[in-house]
Amino acid sequence: MTLPISILDLAHIGQDGIAATFSASVELAQKAEGWGYKRIWYAEHHNMPSIASSATSVLIAHVAANTTSIRLGAGGIMLPNHSPLQIAEQFGTLETLHPGRIDLGLGRAPGSDQNTMRALRRDPMAADTFPADVQELQAYFQGQTRISGVNAYPGKDTHVPLYILGSSLFGARLAAALGLPYSFASHFAPQALEDAVRIYRREFKPSDALAEPYVIAGVNAIVADTQEEADALALKARRRMVGALVSGGRTFTDPEADMLLESPAGQQVVNMFRYAAIGTPSVARAYLDEFAVKADADELIVASQVTDKTAWIRSFELLAQAMEMQAS
Repeated sequence: MTLPISILDLAHIGQDGIAATFSASVELAQKAEGWGYKRIWYAEHHNMPSIASSATSVLIAHVAANTTSIRLGAGGIMLPNHSPLQIAEQFGTLETLHPGRIDLGLGRAPGSDQNTMRALRRDPMAADTFPADVQELQAYFQGQTRISGVNAYPGKDTHVPLYILGSSLFGARLAAALGLPYSFASHFAPQALEDAVRIYRREFKPSDALAEPYVIAGVNAIVADTQEEADALALKARRRMVGALVSGGRTFTDPEADMLLESPAGQQVVNMFRYAAIGTPSVARAYLDEFAVKADADELIVASQVTDKTAWIRSFELLAQAMEMQAS
């Protein structure tokens, strides 16, 4: 397979704390440049004690300042949480500081619960204006503001590339209508993958931004030197995720977590791993080759639910070797 491979850094907070998470993200990005990954994205989440990427643009700036060539971006910014002007200014600043290296993926989900939405001063109806907000944001980057007398400084004429993120048919249709690349979150919401990609490709309208449809498909990967180690890491990840999903802060023993995985709530976690390359490098490569065809993807973006930072970085190293990537 010759498709570009990228990374979704989930910025998991491990036992060593948040500062160690940021250090690991920088280390991964520095190594990923040499391994040949195309880009690394970070996602906006709020009020989640296990994820450190809430101030997404700040984290991107930190990693960009400590790397030289790999593309970095948001996968994504939840645009209803912000004004388009503020995001244009933030990412215009990033693009000005690191020209040609910044991506901006956009989602319409809140990335939080209702109480957190209130803390963010977010209007629950803001998602309804997502299509118009995307166009307003795009216009700022193109120097063609839709609000008379208002421009983004920095941001104007930076032409930061936009990507529509989604896990439903809505995002597919919007990306197609606007002629933008589309990234499907099949690493955690796999149900509509094939339908969404099919609709996007069928309805795509060429634009100044993109002449042909472009699909990035998310997929989980846990790669280790042995199958047993990869399976153990995957089981640990499932146990952690199901505990976080239903615990309200409580810690579960391994047997309790295994019981939860058999429950209806646990099946949500199991379903999140529907598309997952788990195993040795050869096993992972075979799986991703097949998944790329199934997803009809132009690029894969790989997420890892491993929280041990040594094993996490090693997983991406082994995957790069398996995919025979080379830095451009």
